[in-house]
Amino acid sequence: MIEKIIEFDKKYYMNTFGDRVKLMFKEGKGIELTNYDGTVYKDFFAGIAVSALGHSHPVLVDALKNQVSKLLHTSSIYYVENQALLAEKLCKKTCFDKVFFANTGAEANEGAIKLARKYYYNQGIDKYEIITLNNSFHGRTVTTATATGQEKYKKPYAPLTPGFVHIDANDIDALVKTVNDKTCAIMVELVQGESGVRPLDIEFVSAIRKICDEKNILMIVDEVQTGIGRTGKFFAYEHFNIEPDILTSAKALGGGVPIGALLAKDFVASAFVPGDHGTTFGGNPLSTCAGLATLEIIENEKLVENSLELGTYFKAELEKAIGDKCKEIRGIGLMIGIEFKQPIGKAVNAKLMENKYLAGSVGDSVLRVVPPLIVTKEDVDGFVECISIIMNEF
Repeated sequence: MIEKIIEFDKKYYMNTFGDRVKLMFKEGKGIELTNYDGTVYKDFFAGIAVSALGHSHPVLVDALKNQVSKLLHTSSIYYVENQALLAEKLCKKTCFDKVFFANTGAEANEGAIKLARKYYYNQGIDKYEIITLNNSFHGRTVTTATATGQEKYKKPYAPLTPGFVHIDANDIDALVKTVNDKTCAIMVELVQGESGVRPLDIEFVSAIRKICDEKNILMIVDEVQTGIGRTGKFFAYEHFNIEPDILTSAKALGGGVPIGALLAKDFVASAFVPGDHGTTFGGNPLSTCAGLATLEIIENEKLVENSLELGTYFKAELEKAIGDKCKEIRGIGLMIGIEFKQPIGKAVNAKLMENKYLAGSVGDSVLRVVPPLIVTKEDVDGFVECISIIMNEF
């Protein structure tokens, strides 16, 4: 079966992913994924931090079945019940006042960039530059790739969207020197996931908030990967004792169904007026049904608390088991990066897969571990035991 699919993929699908991992799953339940040959894998990657509820969670499945049987799409020309209910729920769980729904994290970030620039345009203030961080990742559209602080994602697409400046993470001096009278926003991930799970220093985040307050600059936090309980708080900004002006979310929000969200405080959200922004599919009845069910499950099953508790336990057990062979084990909650002293990240990841554990590698030296938030202590113990045995080979 898989050989035929690989043949079709190579023949008909644009080669943006190269040679993929030779696995093709037919079903999933909990943190387990079953390959087409019947082999069961423990999923500690969660579809790149998307499947927060694991796979085939019965409450989510029932909610989606019910919604599919009734209504999939009407467009935002009309009122959408689930859209309004999910917006209300997100606002009441956060410091934000308004929400706009998109389909992806990149779209949410595009919306954030547009909103920040529109806010100053409305006031007749010539501010348009956005400061972002080196090694960041904000998406793959031309503009979000420009915002991304990694040359490989944008070099082929020049000329790029103007108005972005990059500095190193945690460099307060560079931040102070780079801010100018054209700066309209500072946009950051509080944990840089795609560059190896690197949390920002709390002092740096505090400095950003302070400068934004003093210089009339908007603070945008990209929580596409860190949001919806991943770090042991509903959103990661809660760990840093600050409130952003604008926040973006996606990945885990739909429990596997594509949805993105742009959240903002009232004073900046009001910059968008009818016609300024829009979407055909964003916030449709199905995706917002998934969002409502996901938040209900996370709340009822206390998965944010589980993320904090199990994340702390996971890191401690990894330190005990393999800490001497690692440069650093870092992260917050169930967003963990294991950086090895040697460039063995891909090799360790391959060995984990041989032993029926799925994780992700970043570059040559970092293993990224982002399991579903439903993960248990026994699941964690199994992973730690497996990687401990593997590390004896290196």
